[in-house]
Amino acid sequence: MYYKGIYHLFYQHNPYGPLWGNMTWAHSISYDLINWVHLDHALNPTDPFDINGCWSGSTTILPGEIPAILYTGVDGQNRQAQNLAVPKNLSDPLLIEWVKSAHNPIMTPVDGIDPNFYRDPTTAWQGPDKRWRVVVGSQMNGHGAAIMYTSEDFINWTRSGSPLHSSNKTEMWECPDFYPVSMKGEGSDKGTKYVLKASFNRQDHYVMGNYDPKTDNYVVDTDFMDRALQLRYDYGKLYASKTFLDSEKKRQVLWGWIEETDSESNDIEKGWSGLQSFPRTISIGKSGKQLAQWPVKEIEKLRSEEVNIHDTELKGDSVLEVVGITASQADVEVTFVLPNFHSAEMMEPNLVDPQLLCRKNQASVRGLVGPFGLLVLASKDLTEQTAIFFRIFRSPSKYVVLMCSDQSR
Repeated sequence: MYYKGIYHLFYQHNPYGPLWGNMTWAHSISYDLINWVHLDHALNPTDPFDINGCWSGSTTILPGEIPAILYTGVDGQNRQAQNLAVPKNLSDPLLIEWVKSAHNPIMTPVDGIDPNFYRDPTTAWQGPDKRWRVVVGSQMNGHGAAIMYTSEDFINWTRSGSPLHSSNKTEMWECPDFYPVSMKGEGSDKGTKYVLKASFNRQDHYVMGNYDPKTDNYVVDTDFMDRALQLRYDYGKLYASKTFLDSEKKRQVLWGWIEETDSESNDIEKGWSGLQSFPRTISIGKSGKQLAQWPVKEIEKLRSEEVNIHDTELKGDSVLEVVGITASQADVEVTFVLPNFHSAEMMEPNLVDPQLLCRKNQASVRGLVGPFGLLVLASKDLTEQTAIFFRIFRSPSKYVVLMCSDQSR
């Protein structure tokens, strides 16, 4: 959250080792989203309602500039329920100490909710009736659902008659997120869309639609796992993500957890596991049918040595090595000028899924225009490499650029 000039990042943490367990809320702060200072833990599993873990949740800024944490606690019988915590001292600019509410748990898995599938409350929002709304991730009758609750005082919550949204094509929804995003640019008449994100199958999927704050009716444009358009934040490693509103810069910022593929023995050896992704700004793409993302502007502060290559012609299977880069991370801006893209092959009308296209056309498969791109994390003899590559197709009315990564080598 952004609060009085400071960014606060709360995240799941095991203080006793690099593997999962003993879940606490760790707490770090920053003034620029780049340089971070670790503080004392915000929440520890010390009470009957969270003794087996302080799991994920969200923050909400209440009237009077009071931050509030809603989080999932796991009790002594391993039942999941939702709890509330607030800062102990609002005059502390770092908000180091947090106090759990005497009313905890404030939402419990009753009326047919499985206590094993009931977690990760979203940031709350107020409707025109001034009542608060919040969504909790769940699984009902084997299907993913976002259960909605309403409250007048943020302590006493009432379950709504129906979920904000559910899907019979998915199972448990973890870490749901619900937020508005507006079309930008001149002449835009698309207005505001509401994004619902759910984490399942180790991936972060989202849908967009229209939300009526008076009735809480949410109608999606294309549903989860629809064969025509399956929308995801990321097609690599990104899970359990969360956005927050940066009120200072008027932007929605996305964080995501990068779950590594190291073995547990490697995690123990290095002493940690898992990363936070670069924070990204979220907007609606030009088509209005999906989101656009870009690393926050502050990331450019990390740039140091610059390596440039200009006006270089690449033919056939030629490979040009970019020398002078020794960092483990590089920010690349590249422009390809293609003299022959008019000869691009036609895209099959029934094959519009980009993931399927990338799998069918790996980096070693030649096309009329492509593949071309970058080989990164490459060994000297190129026996080990990750290809980030492009292809160009034609459709009846336009050209289509496909961006893929090939991690087979």
